[in-house]
Amino acid sequence: MHSTIRHINQWILSILLFLSPIAYGADLEIIIDKGIENALPIAIVPFGWSQAAGLPPIDISAIISNDLARSGRFAPMEEQDLPQRPNDFAQVNFKDWQKLGMENLVIGQLGQSATGDYVVNFRLLDVYKGKQIVGFSIPSGKDRLRRTAHEIADIIYEKLIGVRGAFATRIAYITLIKNRDGTKKYTLQSADADGFNPQILLTSPEPLLSPAWSPDGKKIAYVSFESKNSTVYVQDVITGKREKIASNPGINSAPAWSPDGSRLAMTLSKDGNAEIYVMNLSSKSLQRVTSNAAIDTEPAWSHNGNMLAFTSDRGGGPQIYEVSASGGEPKRLTFEGPYNARPRYSPDDTKLAVIHVENSVYRIAVVDRKSGQLNILTESRLDESPSFSPNGHMIIYTTTGFRGTELAATSTDGSVHKRLALEVGEVREPAWGPFMNQ
Repeated sequence: MHSTIRHINQWILSILLFLSPIAYGADLEIIIDKGIENALPIAIVPFGWSQAAGLPPIDISAIISNDLARSGRFAPMEEQDLPQRPNDFAQVNFKDWQKLGMENLVIGQLGQSATGDYVVNFRLLDVYKGKQIVGFSIPSGKDRLRRTAHEIADIIYEKLIGVRGAFATRIAYITLIKNRDGTKKYTLQSADADGFNPQILLTSPEPLLSPAWSPDGKKIAYVSFESKNSTVYVQDVITGKREKIASNPGINSAPAWSPDGSRLAMTLSKDGNAEIYVMNLSSKSLQRVTSNAAIDTEPAWSHNGNMLAFTSDRGGGPQIYEVSASGGEPKRLTFEGPYNARPRYSPDDTKLAVIHVENSVYRIAVVDRKSGQLNILTESRLDESPSFSPNGHMIIYTTTGFRGTELAATSTDGSVHKRLALEVGEVREPAWGPFMNQ
């Protein structure tokens, strides 16, 4: 099952990965397995609520605290240990927090107007300087309150870590339900980066594979076997409207968006052999990028739009190659180990996440594009489908866990590990979406 052909012919053998029933539209449970030892201490005080009667519609502070904790870079104080619960700057006794070793403090309030609109006010404070680092008043509708909390966590992350946070992003993944009568239901789903708000974008009795987000996060390309042969579609995330992109006889697989969203790289075998092609989505014109008797598959686009990385067995076994997006002679990038596949560029294009295989053990690794140095990040026996977070700090992938195949994530240096498991069943082929500016 774990032979070379598994990844080379991903479009067909990925079907074999779906082995267990899964919960339909269930939230993901996220468990931190490993965090960095010098995580920043921070306290997030429960936000005040402007309405005297009733509970707030959402616990803003808990979402922020969970986001920061899941990053592995922060150590939020437990709520029961808070020495005071200020909601305003004037209420803060900085000496109390200093005694507990808290470096930063987050306070805020959730308000509601007579018209039903919401406003979230928050302040990030430097405990030892006794000063505000940043503060905002953010208007929000009820259906956007969770996203607003993620946006606040992003702001805190950027101010204290120096890199834009990726909490207010989404992930896509494939799931399968195996019914008692023997029928199957495949689903393409998206969810918030913390696993909440899952949305089913498509259901099918036939396999769905290889979801890929458009650069603006408004569309997803994927492979469907609804017509009993692989077909590449592009679907609008909001409306559900979709367009058939490639349905040639043979292989149509592994779609990858260009950074400007105007083109789609794919693996097609319409001319007899699996090669990398690029389609202009406006004109539907095709450009063949590779031409080799070997199988070329799993293209990935560099973020500067100049290069395509792909998997090829032209050297005798699956390895990563790179070629100009306009064509030319490919250059081999990986040499360590007999098997490297499924490349994905880091946001700064300095690294590639890959599946590295030795002795039938599949692990996620990062390859430096210049030096070729390979760093193995994971420790399980079957880790696959890596996808970078848009800020480049984490990689989401699939792994084997207590419940079968689960989603997991690791930091790009391997210092932080976390698992994202459905309460029941399995998920596959994760893709981390882009930053959302709207």
